[in-house]
Amino acid sequence: MIRVAIVGAGGRMGRMLVEAVEAADDCQLHAALGRLDDLRAGLAGADVLIDFTRPEATLSHLALCAELGVKAVIGTTGFDAGQKAEIARHAERTAIVFAPNMSVGVNVVLKLLDMAARAMNEGFDIEIVEAHHRNKVDAPSGTALQMGQVVADALGRDLKQCAVYGREGVTGVRDPSTIGFATVRGGDIIGDHTVLFAGPGERIEISHKASNRSIYAQGSLRAARFLASQKTGLFGMNDVLGFNS
Repeated sequence: MIRVAIVGAGGRMGRMLVEAVEAADDCQLHAALGRLDDLRAGLAGADVLIDFTRPEATLSHLALCAELGVKAVIGTTGFDAGQKAEIARHAERTAIVFAPNMSVGVNVVLKLLDMAARAMNEGFDIEIVEAHHRNKVDAPSGTALQMGQVVADALGRDLKQCAVYGREGVTGVRDPSTIGFATVRGGDIIGDHTVLFAGPGERIEISHKASNRSIYAQGSLRAARFLASQKTGLFGMNDVLGFNS
């Protein structure tokens, strides 16, 4: 049995994770931790921590995981470059799966985007549209940014240089080397992502739409199972799904 600790257990995602662990035959809920609980006591004896909180909190949790030898599945988004480097340092002492989106379907889409971008590397304008609920605090979503990174890498572009995050007023003719991002926030949308490849005479859209947060919980458990055979290192869902093998 994999002994799973969940931090942020009182939130929407946390409650979904608790339900998924309790329903799994090969996992045991070791601790369901809230903001004021003693994390050190909760992690004692755990095999893996699943964390979908905020960047600053997650980094604090990872430091303790590295100290105690607890593995970690990180679904938190909104990290800057320095914080991502800190995650990599913690992975030298414990095993971590870090992914902006734990959905198996989203990660299959990322693989498809790599293939599509390589095939449509000329004559196609690329736009990424994402929609989430009104309470999401970061934009664009981590998943949208990862989609953009996959496309940029496939095209040999630097996303920092070619990304356009908003358009207003007289913008001029679209620069064909750019990758555009559009963000929608409203209601209780769980997560919709579409990458549009628009060329002369044809248009291709690759989309993923989430209708239930359980997909992130199930992907997280799949990541936890993957970590059972790892001692240290930083991994992504490509590793979990065997795309890198």
